[in-house]
Amino acid sequence: MFEFERPRGGERALLVHVNLAQGKDQDDLAEFVELVRSADVDDVDLVVANRQNPSPRSFVGQGKLDEIAERVKAQAVDVVLFNNALTPSQERNLERALECRVLDRTGLILDIFAQRAQSFEGKLQVELAQLRHLSTRLVRGWTHLERQKGGIGLRGPGETQLETDRRLLAKRIQYLRGRLQRVERQREQSRQARSKAEIPTLSLVGYTNAGKSTLFNALTDADAYAADQLFATLDPTLRKLRVSDQLEVILADTVGFIRHLPHDLVAAFRATLQETRDADLILHVIDCADDERDEKIDAVERVLDEVGAAETPQLMIYNKIDLTDMSARIDRDEQGRAVRVWLSAKTGEGFELLRQVIHETFAATTRRCRIRLTPGEGQLRARLHAQHLVRDERYEEDGSIQLELQLSDIQLRRLVRHLDLDPERFRFDEGADQDRLAGVA
Repeated sequence: MFEFERPRGGERALLVHVNLAQGKDQDDLAEFVELVRSADVDDVDLVVANRQNPSPRSFVGQGKLDEIAERVKAQAVDVVLFNNALTPSQERNLERALECRVLDRTGLILDIFAQRAQSFEGKLQVELAQLRHLSTRLVRGWTHLERQKGGIGLRGPGETQLETDRRLLAKRIQYLRGRLQRVERQREQSRQARSKAEIPTLSLVGYTNAGKSTLFNALTDADAYAADQLFATLDPTLRKLRVSDQLEVILADTVGFIRHLPHDLVAAFRATLQETRDADLILHVIDCADDERDEKIDAVERVLDEVGAAETPQLMIYNKIDLTDMSARIDRDEQGRAVRVWLSAKTGEGFELLRQVIHETFAATTRRCRIRLTPGEGQLRARLHAQHLVRDERYEEDGSIQLELQLSDIQLRRLVRHLDLDPERFRFDEGADQDRLAGVA
């Protein structure tokens, strides 16, 4: 079997973009180039191919494979990057034929994440994603993986190096999962503390390079890293934001999303993205000057759905109006609720409108309602008392408890979402308030 020295990393890259006739979700070439440059790689050449379907053996046909091999040798290429998802066997066959390292789109994104991660948690998450990805790719062109151990006590069938590596990978993955579970418990304790303090949490989400970190820094006077590149921010950052004299919130800046975000990354960053799932309001930042903004909005919505945040209240933030002829404004629905805010994180235009909408959303107006608890819901009763929401309680003959509560809209949303309660159990005296409750469900 052919064996070659595998470099630690590639500086000079040849890019391969294959247009597939069946590929309705075809990845954008311009975005691929931005990904490559975000990885600090010198893209020395580009090969574009068109196929009805990918070749099971090498993704591209033999003629295109020969062309790629010639360019690799002529330009001293270190790594070939495919803007497509390759199977493990396709990567192995391509590396054998091209005699250099081959990475697909997923591998490239994982490499960028590895470069960007700064915090302890971020590094754990990236390593877990890399190892899960690598565990499916131990069939590469490494001849030593097929050799069996020898020596005293190890002669005979023994354990192949491939089996050893798989076992070590599985052990490391299990260790990383345990560490991340501990980090997740710490995050959960912090979220519970914020909930008890009744401080609303807002989570900034959006397609990568939409301007989330720039907006975060401008609103909170923070120094989170922001740059005109994909995945400039990986590690979540939380800061207090004073919206008005009566309202203070926690604003969280999270990792940017991208089309076809690797599933291993979504799984590894699930603890971090839980900040988004448990937020009281999601601020979905959108580059309004982007011609593909609708497609990118859909990509973000798919990831939010995957992490369980699809039902969290959301406010659209159309950023970068300074690049268009748009002016700052608020768009409202038929009920008068704000659904979109147009602003510029770079110039600050529209910030007061955003603060106005946030204040409207978390206005501290409270209203009274009633809920009936069964005899077995003592834990729920204790929690309602602990949050000082109970104004009166009455025991019924059947053992149930009638509680009269006084709470705000944000407290109501938290109860419904965090305790998995049916919103229909809360009964308001006024019909208007009962109608408003329907929007919490």
